[in-house]
Amino acid sequence: MTASTATLFSPFSIGRLALRNRVVMAPMTRSFATGGVPADDIAEYYARRAAHDVGLIITEGALIARPSAGNEPNVPRFHGEDALAGWAKVLAAVKAKGGRIWPQLWHVGALRNPSANWMPPAPLESPSGISRPGRESGVAMTETDVVDCIAAYASAARDAMRLGFDGVELHAAHGYLIDQFFWPGSNLRTDRWGGASIGERARFAAEVVRAVRAATAPDFPVCIRVSQWKQQDFPARIATTPQEMEQWLGPLVMAGVDVIHCSQRRFWEPEFEGSDLNFAGWAKKLTGLPTITVGSVGLTGEFVAGFRGEVSQPASLDELLRRLDRGDFDLVAVGRALITDPAWAAKVREGRFDEMMAFERSALATLR
Repeated sequence: MTASTATLFSPFSIGRLALRNRVVMAPMTRSFATGGVPADDIAEYYARRAAHDVGLIITEGALIARPSAGNEPNVPRFHGEDALAGWAKVLAAVKAKGGRIWPQLWHVGALRNPSANWMPPAPLESPSGISRPGRESGVAMTETDVVDCIAAYASAARDAMRLGFDGVELHAAHGYLIDQFFWPGSNLRTDRWGGASIGERARFAAEVVRAVRAATAPDFPVCIRVSQWKQQDFPARIATTPQEMEQWLGPLVMAGVDVIHCSQRRFWEPEFEGSDLNFAGWAKKLTGLPTITVGSVGLTGEFVAGFRGEVSQPASLDELLRRLDRGDFDLVAVGRALITDPAWAAKVREGRFDEMMAFERSALATLR
């Protein structure tokens, strides 16, 4: 590697939050929270990353208080006294190492997990009772369901601020609930929560953001994670032009989002023809907000192949650092590399590139 890491390890501020550097631990579902309650092993897992120079930790998705928010039993909840007490221990462990941490608030919508061999206590819920075109799954949400779901996001955010978390992230990507409202392939509604344009279909997300903002504080960071691709349709796109992207993200900005986390499978791929800007680059250009880029940072291959068993080798960070120095985006989220190696950020800062580790699927079996 020849590029400088100076910008990557420079400070950055969002609202009340001052970060020591631009390295973010990406949210990654681990499913080690027995009965939905984070235990000491989860607290230690996150604390190890904080101790090794990760500037901001975004936790794995934590479920809001809806009966069918999750599709497997050992994903952590972000509601209930037992689960919140577990999260308080996670928070204390990370803070003890000088770290900063946001919970990612999550609802899976219509997406089932066939490998879990488990179903939630209520039918899966989504905008139209489908997970993709022609694929029925669960039930379509009533107006009451929608309003109650928005309130559940706000309640979780309020609890996060009360416990002392440094902000929250809303999971609105990858074909889960909020993204199912965005996507015309899963939102067939004809009421105020649907519509032909992305601006109309963004209303649910905007109302979630507005409720979260009202439940917290003006300087409490609120981030939203969005993606074009869906688990149920990798080539899917919400915005095919910069104009459509502006219509998509604009309502979220107006509602009070502070940061946009732009999920790509490969961060280096341009978002639109005629420019080498990636998703995060375009989002920053169109909204003026800070953005987080993510997608195969520091590793060969991409995460889908890695989770299916392909070994991913350490890769150069030069292109990433060039784009960060250029100001395309502000923060860099790292996924698989931090699952494998809690010291990844410290090794980058110290130039210990010969010590970088490959990612193998076996890393998913433990909390290293």
